[in-house]
Amino acid sequence: MDLVWQGIKYIYAYLAVIPIIPFAVIMFGYGAFIKDRKKAFRLAMDVTTAFLIGIVAVLFELIFGSKFGIYGILLFMILGGGLLGNAQFRKRGSVDAKKIFRTIWRLSFFTMSVLYIVFTFVYIGQLVLST
Repeated sequence: MDLVWQGIKYIYAYLAVIPIIPFAVIMFGYGAFIKDRKKAFRLAMDVTTAFLIGIVAVLFELIFGSKFGIYGILLFMILGGGLLGNAQFRKRGSVDAKKIFRTIWRLSFFTMSVLYIVFTFVYIGQLVLST
């Protein structure tokens, strides 16, 4: 069983390093299967977000030497969910948790994509300048 978890960990690590690969595979594979590009794009975003969160947390640790990356990401997601929930409650009088989670998850995709690009260039710059 330990070997299975280790295999899953390595597969996740390889897919997280270049998150465009799972995004493209899901978007084009699922899109060809269901013939709905909008639904395929959303599913690709949702799956890729998990990979992006992992790699951004690792890049944060490599750049800043702090293990706060994953906790900071989760903290901002929780705070964003709280703010959206409060706004939704004030506007409608009730909270749709599923809609809030989906919104935060998809906003995280865009945020993590930008952070992935920025942190990748910063880390490459650190490697080039340190040698």
